Amino acid sequence: MKIADILDTKGRTVHTILPYATVTDAVRRLELLGIGALVVCDTEHRLVGILSERDLIRELAQRGPELLTQPISEVMTRKVATARPADELTSAMARMTSGRYRHLPVLDGGRLVGMVSIGDLVKARLRDMELQTGVLRDAVIAAH
Repeated sequence: MKIADILDTKGRTVHTILPYATVTDAVRRLELLGIGALVVCDTEHRLVGILSERDLIRELAQRGPELLTQPISEVMTRKVATARPADELTSAMARMTSGRYRHLPVLDGGRLVGMVSIGDLVKARLRDMELQTGVLRDAVIAAH
């Protein structure tokens, strides 16, 4: 199974925010949308970072409440791990697990085309395993 298969199922909507928006703006968007990360893009829609709940908690612990007035560019993760639509689900899962990422923006030729979370990957893998189990069960039943 490929990352493109997951995007075909879940959709390709990516919630983005500009780097000069404030942390308060980002927190409100995360809560309103019920998501755990925003992709930070410049005005040309190029990926420049990612802002996750984990980033916010880490920075809040260090800076305190004044963090809320800071621009996202001061808080975001700049070195962003990404995936490609052709990447295998298992390799993306391994990369996310080893890097402790929960979200991977998906780029195709440098263009942002989607985002997957570890939950998306686990759900897809479980569906795939259930399908394989069903096929094997049917094969065993047919053999008897």
